[in-house]
Formats: sequence, C-alpha cells, structure tokens
Amino acid sequence: VLQSHGINVADIKKLKAAGICTIRGIQMTTKKRLGNIKGISEAKVEKIKEAAAKLADNGFVTALEYSDRRQTVFKISTGSQELDKLLGGGIESMSITEVFGEFRTGKTQLSHTLCVTSQLPGANGYGGGKVIFIDTENTFRPDRLREIADRFNLD
Repeated sequence: VLQSHGINVADIKKLKAAGICTIRGIQMTTKKRLGNIKGISEAKVEKIKEAAAKLADNGFVTALEYSDRRQTVFKISTGSQELDKLLGGGIESMSITEVFGEFRTGKTQLSHTLCVTSQLPGANGYGGGKVIFIDTENTFRPDRLREIADRFNLD
C-alpha cells in the first residue's frame, strides 16, 4: 500500500526490519526514531509520514456521514415487550451495551436472550447478526441458548 504512495520497496523492508509493519506503526513511531533507521533520510521520513497520514483513517466523519451511518441502526428485541418499550424499542445494533446489576437480577438471562434474538431476521432485509459475549464470571451456557432458541423457533 505504501508503494502506491511513492515509498520504495527497499524502504518498506527497512521499516519492517525495524519492527514497523503497519500504517499505525508508522504513525506511532517518532520522526527521530524513523530517521535513526539506517538508509532512511530526513526527506524519506517526511515522505513516509505523509503517506501514512493519507492512508490512515483518522476517525473523523462529517455530521452527514454520521447521520447516514445512523440510518442503518436498528433495534434488537430483548424478548420482553415491556423491557423493549423502556429501551425505546430494544437494544441498538452496532453498539456496545453494558449490563450491570445485583446478583441474580437477570443479566445473564438477558445476555443469552440477546444472543438468540440478534439472529432473528428483521426489518430492511436484515438476516441475522453476530454477537460478542464477554463473560467475566464464567456464566455463559450454550445449552441455555438452545432452550431460548426453541422459544423463538430457531435451530
């Protein structure tokens, strides 16, 4: 990728030999350290840094781009109509949701249910999704998912 921005293969190999293997790595490396790599001149450092800046996604988006992205967000049912009402229709897609509370208040049950309901086909041709379940207390039970899936007539 750097080659398409005018950085030659030999310089890319020198960066890799120095342990700098990604665009992010170039961004995080100081100009001084890059300049200390044998065969990389100050002019080359500037060129490499400039190429990396062009290639990197800086994370900034316009309000219009953000608005367009938000149009694809939808709600995932918790399995409870009342809880869905409280949450404005369910849990938002494309987001991280943290659930916390006292012992035995239904956090794991809710999480297991969301693992299943996120697989249900939804509006706008949505055919089911993926879930990351971060279990810090060893409460994830795949056999429990089967029972919940049966409730929603899923395989």
